[in-house]
Amino acid sequence: MLSKRGALAQLVERLLCKQEVRSSILLGSTTLSAEYNQPVDIRVAAYGLIIDNSRVLLAHWNQNGHSGWTLPGGGLEPGEDPADAACREILEETGYAAELHELLGIDSLVIAVEDRLEGVEPLHGLRIVYRASVTGGTLRNELDGSTDEAAWFEIEDVERLHRVELVDTALGMTTRKFS
Repeated sequence: MLSKRGALAQLVERLLCKQEVRSSILLGSTTLSAEYNQPVDIRVAAYGLIIDNSRVLLAHWNQNGHSGWTLPGGGLEPGEDPADAACREILEETGYAAELHELLGIDSLVIAVEDRLEGVEPLHGLRIVYRASVTGGTLRNELDGSTDEAAWFEIEDVERLHRVELVDTALGMTTRKFS
């Protein structure tokens, strides 16, 4: 089982090495480093990469006319621990209870305002990716959420799917861990 304290300590360390966030409203707007010199929205999300033998579990994101296969996971609620958020989101989107094993990495990206689906500021996304496994439950699709389907795919077939880049990023994190 993943130690929450260890994962959070790693997250804080990585964030401090990247940049200083000067004034922050929890999961709200802030100002990035001097190179941006403009307000940005911040979204912190946690995901589980669940691989069972040669298959990977994905959720189909479908929102505002945009869609693609992604990792099960999503945004943190205010005050929520990232590990708890990942487990909650995996359950909501797939029907599976999950156990987190290790922090694979944190992906950081900035989306320009003109490329966002909604919002009036650029978005700085921090995507925390854990290695996870299924511990119970039954595969099902999410109702009334940002995903509409959950399914297992052979890893070799993933490259043929219409997917968000987070899938490739997370799979790349596992490659670095084993190489």
